[in-house]
Amino acid sequence: MKKVISILVIALAFVLNSNAQDKMTDKGVKTISLEQTKGEFVQKALTVSEGTYVFEVSNNHAAKEVGLVLVQKGKDASKAENHIKTAYVTAVAKDGETQKSNATTLAKGEYVYFCPLNPTPQYTLTVE
Repeated sequence: MKKVISILVIALAFVLNSNAQDKMTDKGVKTISLEQTKGEFVQKALTVSEGTYVFEVSNNHAAKEVGLVLVQKGKDASKAENHIKTAYVTAVAKDGETQKSNATTLAKGEYVYFCPLNPTPQYTLTVE
């Protein structure tokens, strides 16, 4: 019985320590969740506060693979050099999957987001 209790105490300590480290690593990083369906994002416009975000993109039977492109409004979105590359998902989201981007710091202003793989319109992301 003492052995079982010891194992449980060690396991609990490990879980608590892991959660504390996750919170420290992600301190101040928020998530923006976006869902794609055929030809569109469910979220048509977003307003967030200035800060650091991870984009989480879900493929809800939108296409074989989907992604995300984020560009500062007013820049030519067709040119890759204008894309905010940290906002790209780290792997394309296959049908039924969700993928995340790297942390992306957003300053005040307007941006557009879209998916070239599941051709969507350009939607507005406003950062206040």
